[in-house]
Parts: sequence; structure tokens; C-alpha cells
Amino acid sequence: MSAFKISSGRFELARRAVLTALCAGAIGAALALPLAAQSRGPSEVPVAELMKPVGLPDLALGPDDAKVTVVEYASMTCGHCAHFTTDVWPEFKKKYVDTGKVRYVFREFPLDNLAAAASMLARCTGKDKTFPLIEVLFEKQKEWAFGEGNPVPRLFEIAKQAGFTQESFDKCLTDQKLLDDITAGRTRAADVFGVSATPTFFINGKKLDGAPTMEKLDAAIEPLLSKS
Repeated sequence: MSAFKISSGRFELARRAVLTALCAGAIGAALALPLAAQSRGPSEVPVAELMKPVGLPDLALGPDDAKVTVVEYASMTCGHCAHFTTDVWPEFKKKYVDTGKVRYVFREFPLDNLAAAASMLARCTGKDKTFPLIEVLFEKQKEWAFGEGNPVPRLFEIAKQAGFTQESFDKCLTDQKLLDDITAGRTRAADVFGVSATPTFFINGKKLDGAPTMEKLDAAIEPLLSKS
């Protein structure tokens, strides 16, 4: 499987308002990042370290005491992440999350300012609306992320469906603390867990190799569920 990958080592979001960066075209070539092999790094990390809270609370579905925890690091402008959400996630959620077998954790790993902006909007919606907005943003990714011209108006049209006004939209995208918290989580993932591409999945701390298909997810999860 190919995955979107950062073009240089450590990722640094500009220390300025994301909205200003977007309007100024600061995303540049970030939307055309080269394709690369699945991210390198350790094949397995300690679960306690992986689940240690950093900055923002985890976006999670499923019971805290589930036998299996699946952590996904994703970028909102990543086509492979969108594919997982639209084509694999519905079946995965129905089979494992809704039945209480798996706790699923979604973590932001923005590869560019536009992805950071989309993640910020999802966070600003509030708990009950966050996952629905993430799903809609992935479903409509080609419309808002890869169209011609300024992406901000296209993002706003989608955000309005989640209840944003122009004022709340602008306020969210100029929230420096929120941006810093998202960046902190991303930096930790890169520096501690070796994440450098999206999507990257950890299943009870073990990195999933290759595309996150249902077949590969089943093969990794079922043996863990059968353990006493």
C-alpha cells in the first residue's frame, strides 16, 4: 500500500493562524505530497505509552475495557485515509466497535495546514458531532481538499452543515492553542512511535502492515479476541 508521507523530517505547522495560512495559499505543494511506502519505525510500541494522554483528549469509540484497542493516525487530506473511512470503516465499526469488542481511537496527524484546519473544525464541533463531521469531510474530500482556488469557502460550506456560523468557523481556525495541541500529538507520534505516513494503525500496540483492509484487520484482531 502507498501512503501520503511528509517530505522532510520533523513537521512544523506555522505558528500563525491556520485561516491566514490557508487564505495566503501557504499550503503550497502540500496537497500534492509524493507517495511513499508505509511508514517505518518500530513494529510494536508499549500500549501504556501509546495510550498516554497528550494535550487533547482522544477521539474514541467503544468501551474503555475492550480487549482490543485500534489506534489510527490519519490526515484529513490523505486519500488512503478517506478510502478507509468510506469503504472499510462502516463494516469495521459494525463488526467490532458497535459490539464492544474493540475500542477505536482516531488521532490527528495533519500533513499540511489544510488537514490541520479540517481537524480543528472537527474538534470544535463538540463531542457528539466530531466523528460525523470527520466522516463527511472524508466522504467529500475531493470537493474541499483538491478543488481549484481557495479551499476555505468549500470547507465552510461543509462546516455549516455541522452548525458553524461564519463567526464560529473563523474563531475555530484562529485558535492557536487548539493548533498547538494537535501539533503536539502529531509530534509525539512522529518522535516516539515513528509515524511518518498516513494512515498508520496500531492494534494493541502492534503496527498493522500494509493497507487497512477488513481482511488484514480481521487477521490481526480475531486472535486477540480469542485469547483468554
